[in-house]
Amino acid sequence: MIMNQANAHDSHSADVVVVGGGNAGFTAALAAATRGRKVILLERGLEEMAGGNSFYTAGATRIPHDGLEDLQDFIEYDERHANTVVPPYSAEEYTADLVKVTEGKNDPALTEVLVKEAAPTLRWLKNLGLKYRLMYERQAYERPDGSFLFWGGLHVGNVGGGEGLIADHTRVALENGIDIRYGHRAAELITEEGRVVGVRGTNTDGDFELRAESVIMTAGGYESNPQWREEHLGAGWENAKVRGTPYNQGDMIKAALEIGAAKGGDFSTCHSVQWDAFTPNNESNRELTNRLTRQSYFLGAIVNKNGERFLDEGADFRNYTYAKYGKEILKQPDSIAYQIFDATLRPMLRTEEYDMPGISVQQADTIEELAEKINIDPQALASTISDYNTKVDRSVDFDPTVKDGKSSSTTPVKSNWASPLENGPFYAYAVTCGITFTFGGVKTDTEGRVLDADGKHIEGLYAAGEMLGGLFSTNYPGGSGLAAGCVFGRRAGAIA
Repeated sequence: MIMNQANAHDSHSADVVVVGGGNAGFTAALAAATRGRKVILLERGLEEMAGGNSFYTAGATRIPHDGLEDLQDFIEYDERHANTVVPPYSAEEYTADLVKVTEGKNDPALTEVLVKEAAPTLRWLKNLGLKYRLMYERQAYERPDGSFLFWGGLHVGNVGGGEGLIADHTRVALENGIDIRYGHRAAELITEEGRVVGVRGTNTDGDFELRAESVIMTAGGYESNPQWREEHLGAGWENAKVRGTPYNQGDMIKAALEIGAAKGGDFSTCHSVQWDAFTPNNESNRELTNRLTRQSYFLGAIVNKNGERFLDEGADFRNYTYAKYGKEILKQPDSIAYQIFDATLRPMLRTEEYDMPGISVQQADTIEELAEKINIDPQALASTISDYNTKVDRSVDFDPTVKDGKSSSTTPVKSNWASPLENGPFYAYAVTCGITFTFGGVKTDTEGRVLDADGKHIEGLYAAGEMLGGLFSTNYPGGSGLAAGCVFGRRAGAIA
């Protein structure tokens, strides 16, 4: 039974209160409930708006593994498995990827725990009732012989994406006796003699207060708060589009800091992507969710409103660049750019993203005509594309399943997957900056215990998910956010 308000004497208290009903919150709640703890989970959104940022994801979760045979014990069967290659992804590779994309700013202790426990935690969740699969449509290409090859270290995701993830979590939580309360916005931590003993906030009936032995904060970052974005990320960030939940306002970060919690992680950077620029309702869209991203960009060329390229689309696999390129779009004139493809590349674009209804796209038979349709000077765009095409290394075969080294020596260089754009019709997809989550939060130890400025545990207070600072900075490897929510949510729930 889902309870939206207290209706019995003891429903005002619990052993554990979890604040935030996304992936990390549900995982923490399950870890506590399966220990026999009485758990109340507070979700700010009403039931039709629940799930936090997790609802809006594709469900991709990065884990180390030894290949397809190693994964088959917990992923759903697919007849394509017999004709599929899933390269092993080692713990050493996972760690190296985190170090590389965060420029060495990832916390080593948190990283070690994440890498070691990601796969066992997904197996634990699967045994509780969550469902996982190989992500063919996002992380594999069909080869000429009809086989499938996965790439980029990210292979596993939830059945049904983010929506399926939250549906599974909710069902399993109810099966385990977790009291889910929707429409509850926690805003204050209750302390007694330096220990956290509960939370206060508001719901549809007014004010509420809940007391518990432990409070686990999994209420996300501050990406939905334009004032905080401008303050911490810088000027212009108040204009970014919010991809996920509108409720991540930084409430619980503020509440924790007010009782002496130390800041953790990098408050000056965030996860941001290329996002449909002009489709109506392109923020917090519950119907389209992740389909508003444009993540086949590495196949083509990206230009700004002056018709100029400004980044290396093929610097690395999409999994390692997509979360930082939204910031680069934000820097461009009017914070708008265009992904350009030709007829040869168009069939390779992700169907779920590039064939969605109402997409921001223009099509023309020539580059000059395309430029006119997107209000770019035709000669400027034609010159950019001509120089790009002329400098493509045509001696190297194009292969999107590996870093193929097929470059264009134009400026800036395109390092991989530089296929010439020369066969009409041509396509231009308008993108802007979509912010996903912020990297700054509260400081914790590896168990999720929230620490004060002296490095001491604030008794009774724990954190996981996007509130846990220290894992990411500047960028992150795709799928490591959901993995971290699972791992550190489970750790916090195991001791709360």
